[in-house]
Parts: sequence; C-alpha cells; structure tokens
Amino acid sequence: MGQSAEFGKFLKAMRSRLSPEDIGAGSTSGARRVPGLRREEVARLAGVSTDYYVRLEQGRNIHPSRTVLESVARALRLSSSEHAHMMDLLENCAAAPRAGGQPAQAVRPALRHLLEAVGDVPAMVLGRRSDVLAGNRLAFLLFADFPALPAGERNLTRWLILDPAARELFRDWKTVAAEAAGALRLDVGRHPNDPQANQLVGELAVNSEHFRQWWAGHRVASPSAGTVRLHHRSVGDLELNFENLVLPDDPDQTLRVYSARPGSPSSDALALLGSLGAADAGNGQPHFPTAEAPAAVVETGE
Repeated sequence: MGQSAEFGKFLKAMRSRLSPEDIGAGSTSGARRVPGLRREEVARLAGVSTDYYVRLEQGRNIHPSRTVLESVARALRLSSSEHAHMMDLLENCAAAPRAGGQPAQAVRPALRHLLEAVGDVPAMVLGRRSDVLAGNRLAFLLFADFPALPAGERNLTRWLILDPAARELFRDWKTVAAEAAGALRLDVGRHPNDPQANQLVGELAVNSEHFRQWWAGHRVASPSAGTVRLHHRSVGDLELNFENLVLPDDPDQTLRVYSARPGSPSSDALALLGSLGAADAGNGQPHFPTAEAPAAVVETGE
C-alpha cells in the first residue's frame, strides 16, 4: 500500500478541525499557536507513537496496517465518506497514470428508457466528475439545458459553482455547492490521474474563492439522499427530495432522481414546469431531441 503526500495533507486537515474540547482536554492543554489538535494528541488517541504519526502526515513511504488506519480514523472522528476517501488516497494516489486517460462512459439504452419512463420527475445520470451523461427533459428544464452546452461544460459541479443561474435557483446554494465540491474530491481520490478531473479542479479554483476554501479544507461528501430548496423563475418555490442510486454495472455512474411530496405545491410546480416545457418544445425552443435518444431523454456524452 503506497503512501502519498495527499494522504498526509488530508490527515492534517482533519486534525486541524478538531478542538481540545472534542477529546475532553479542555483548557488544560496550554496555549496553541495553530487551531486543532496537536500531532501527539492524535497519536495518543490512535495508540501509535508521535514519530509514527508525524511520518504519516509528512507522507513518507511507510505502510500502515489496516488496524492503524482504523485507529487513526477513530481518533480523527472521520465520517464513513472521509474514511473511504482516506483509503482511496492510500490505494490510488501512487498508481501510475492510465495510458490514454480514462475511458469514456456510456449510458446503457435500458437506462435511457428508464429516464423516459420517469419523465414526470427530474432524473439524470451522473458520471465521473459529476459529468451529466444523460437526463430527461424535466431535469434540463429545472436545472440547465446541458445538451446545449459545449461538451466540456456538461458537468453538474462546474455549473453549480460557476453559473450565476445556479445561485439564483438554489436557495441554499452554498451548502449544495460545498457538497458538490466534496463529491468531486472523493472522485479525484478514486481517480487521481484523471486529466479531465484535474483540469476541472484547476478551472474551479481559478474562478471561485468559495471552491478554493472548500478544496483547501479537504472536505468530502457523498450524500445518498437529501432535500433541496429551489426558486425557479418560471414556477416559483420548490422543495424536492433526491435519491442517488449507484449503478451496479458501473460504480462511477449514479442515477439521481428528484421528487416532490404528492399533492404538495412543489408537485404542482413540477407539473406546471413540465407543461410549460412541452409548450416550448412545440415552438422548437429546447435542444432536447437527438437522433439517438427519445425526445424526453438526452444522452449528453460525446
């Protein structure tokens, strides 16, 4: 199991967010020059020597056992997503780059048919880096017309963080965008040599101060479900639940489905949005239909 500098940076970031009060040290630990726990405190909690833990944070070429890693995870109070990310960093960051980069992801025809079948609720297939691989008409009406964007911009995280329309749509934009950045960090941990991911991170860091702060904090996130509050300029306020379903044939593809409580104002707003979109489609305005996909479903990949 290789070691990596990113692994050490992650441990340091996780240590810095903990306070003496979190471990019951209170004010007895003395004055501190920097926030967070000291390395010796984490080492003591993890049951390893301070020198060993220091070497972990420095990213030296050592080979921690799974028992040690579990102890460090408990000491740093890592969530399940953070724990998985820590393991990804150790297992993948030292891997040699794949010749020719990552292969293109394809959406199975049956999955496109499923998107069509659930056409009364927004649904999308997200791939690596949160690329929008496919979606139904209602998803693109609610969020953005991803098929109309240049291929390199059909990415949900990029749109969330950089497009002013996303800030207007999401009433809790900062929370949603921070979670998207955390999901991107998980993806980079799994695929550290993906040039498209590295390019996306660079673009977001250059153009968003918020993203730079989130990325520097090594935040990770992988919500399997949740709720979003929206204000759509055509139909007003909506509160939607979402479910992220990882596809067994390709764990780097996720089916995300949004829904509203039956009979709620949000359900009525979704129905109204669908009817408005259907009327616009009759005027030839949206970009949804393609030669390969049904009118209600679009595969956005190349």
